[in-house]
Amino acid sequence: MRILATAMALAASPLLLAPAAAQVATPIMADGTILDVSAEGRTTRVPDVATIRAGVVTQGATAAAALADNAAKMAAVLDALKRAGIAPRDTSTANVSLSPQYRYADNQPPVVTGYQASNSVSIRFRDIAKAGAILDALVKQGANQIDGPNLSIDQPDAALDEARADAVKRARARAELYAKAAGLTVSRIVSIAESGQNDGSSPQPMMMARGLMKAEPSTAIAPGETDVTVTLSVRFLLK
Repeated sequence: MRILATAMALAASPLLLAPAAAQVATPIMADGTILDVSAEGRTTRVPDVATIRAGVVTQGATAAAALADNAAKMAAVLDALKRAGIAPRDTSTANVSLSPQYRYADNQPPVVTGYQASNSVSIRFRDIAKAGAILDALVKQGANQIDGPNLSIDQPDAALDEARADAVKRARARAELYAKAAGLTVSRIVSIAESGQNDGSSPQPMMMARGLMKAEPSTAIAPGETDVTVTLSVRFLLK
C-alpha cells in the first residue's frame, strides 16, 4: 500500500508533469506509465499559386506631379492585368506612398529636391507558368518594381491531412521504440494535440526590377516542390 500511495503522489505532483514536447515517461498510476511524444508529419506538393507585388515608382518636382505621373502609369499596369485575364479578386492594392526627396550637405539643413510616389498591387497568379510573361508585359506598361514571388497551395487541406496521418504514424513508431527500451508495451493513445502546421506557403527571396526587365527570353518562375508539415503532441499509455 505504501508503494501504491507513493506512485499516486508522484502522479499528482505538478513538478512531474512533462511538457507536451518532451519525450519522457512519467509514472501516473500503479498499472501504467504516460509517454509524451512530439512528432512532425510531412508531405510534398507542387505550389499552384504565386503571389507577386508589382508597382510603379515615379518622381516629380512637386508632390502633385509625382502622384499624377504615378497614377497614369499605374492605370496602364492595371489595364494590362485585365487584358492578361487576371480576375479582379486576384488583384489588390498593396501600398501607396508619397515622400519628399532630400539633398544633404555638411552643416546645412536638408533641402527638398522633389517627390517620389509609389503604388503597388498584390497579384495572385493561379497559373504560375504564365506569371513571368505577364510580369514582362507589366514592365512594358510602366511597372518598375517587382517583389516576390510567394509560392503557396491554393487548397492545402488534403495535404495537411496527409501530414497529420504521417505525424501520428511517426509518433506511434517512436512510442513503440521507447516502450520496448523500457520493457513495456504501448496500450493506447490518451490524447492528441496539434501544435503547429505549415500549409505550404513558401516565401522566396525578394526580386526587384526597376526598368531592367527588357531582355529576352521572358522571366521564368519555377514552382518546384514545397513541404506541408504538421506537428503533433501525442500522449500514450504504456503498460
